[in-house]
Amino acid sequence: MYKIRTYNTISVKGLNRFSREDYEVAGELPHPDAFLIRSQKLHDMEFPDTLKAIGRAGAGVNNVPLERCSEEGVVVFNAPGANANAVKELVLAGMLLGSRDIYEGMKFVESLEQQDGLDPLLEKEKKRFAGTELIGKTLGVVGLGNIGSLVANMGLALGMKVIGYDPAISVEAAWRLSSDVEKMDNLNSLFGRADYISLHLPVLDATRGLVSDNLLANVNPSLVLLNFARGEIVDNEAVMRALSEERMHRYVSDFPANETLRHPGMLQMPHIGASTGEAEENCAIMVADQLMDFLENGNIANSVNFPNIALPRTTPVRVTISNRNVPKVLNQITAIIADHDINIVDMLNKSRADIAYNIIDLEACPSDSSLEALRSIEEVINVRVLGSCKYS
Repeated sequence: MYKIRTYNTISVKGLNRFSREDYEVAGELPHPDAFLIRSQKLHDMEFPDTLKAIGRAGAGVNNVPLERCSEEGVVVFNAPGANANAVKELVLAGMLLGSRDIYEGMKFVESLEQQDGLDPLLEKEKKRFAGTELIGKTLGVVGLGNIGSLVANMGLALGMKVIGYDPAISVEAAWRLSSDVEKMDNLNSLFGRADYISLHLPVLDATRGLVSDNLLANVNPSLVLLNFARGEIVDNEAVMRALSEERMHRYVSDFPANETLRHPGMLQMPHIGASTGEAEENCAIMVADQLMDFLENGNIANSVNFPNIALPRTTPVRVTISNRNVPKVLNQITAIIADHDINIVDMLNKSRADIAYNIIDLEACPSDSSLEALRSIEEVINVRVLGSCKYS
């Protein structure tokens, strides 16, 4: 029986993936094998000894203590791309709001009282809310992953010129991206050319405060900057200076801050980028499937702290081992298995940064003494046996 402890409201379609009799899912389960969360902050939480995995039904994992999870052998999963279309569509809305004065025009209409001669008044005042069209303009996309590539392709479909920057673009993302997207070698060139810039970056030491006075020094005065990624990648003070000095036109953000509230050059939304029913369902389903495959088979897909690794089951008995990524650990593991006269049928080893992970299919159940020997290896973090083996 696998126990899944949930936090926050998780889509029913995701929870229904655990409807088999070998799963128990609830918000107050003792000794859980996994957590399934959305926004729950885990940094100050002490993890139960039974915890093997955390599934974040979304993309960002700032609410999860990744370093501690790695040290304790807890695999953290997220759902990259599951909410990509929802964010892409909101970026489009942000581009339209930033180019056409839709918001101020609607506020004007809401301020009106019922009156005679309403149509002539609207006709007279509509010139206050004129804007520009997207077609023919240049869209810069910073970060060409799941969401960024969709935004870039959308820009092309709208008749825009699209330029992109992503020095770490994956092969998979490159395949998704249209060849009509012009690749830029540096951010300064992109910021200098674009009429619209959409940010799609994670928060890292290298990206925190990335959009700064330096990047905004030579931008187009008509620039609309869109941030539906993370608030921390933009220096709000630098953006407010650029807006106040009329060096850029508009900042559309999904991440309001105290200092940016009611700023006249900003259109701010309450972090609703992934807030669609479809996105929440997709994220929950993806993470639930990943947790199940990990708990049952030891396979890892879309982890943010462990290597992605999968091995088809070749025997009923499988052992998975997490260890610190240092030399000679794998040799010790295979030597112990051989010394206990257990045949290895198939195995796979992968590493990511300081963590290594092994999937080993065995011909027979490992003995208590062999498991004790494996766990006694200094650099081994944890050992799991998957199969119908019985132990005292």
